[in-house]
Amino acid sequence: MTKAVNRLKVVLVEQKKTGKWLAAQLGKDPSTVSKWCSNTTQPPLDMLVNIAKLLEVDIKELINEKDLN
Repeated sequence: MTKAVNRLKVVLVEQKKTGKWLAAQLGKDPSTVSKWCSNTTQPPLDMLVNIAKLLEVDIKELINEKDLN
C-alpha cells in the first residue's frame, strides 16, 4: 500500500477546491495534479511552496509527517 506522503487531496477537499482548479492556477496539466493528489508522484518542493501560498496554508499542512519516518 502506498503511503500518503502529501495531504494535498485532503486540503483541497477541506477548502472545497478541485485538482482541476489547482492545475489551472499553477499552469500544470490536470493529470499531473491528479498524480500528486493520489500520491502516485510528489510535487517538487518549490511547487509545494507555491501550492501552500495559493491555498493560504502553512506548507506543513501539505505534508503527512508521520509517514516520512
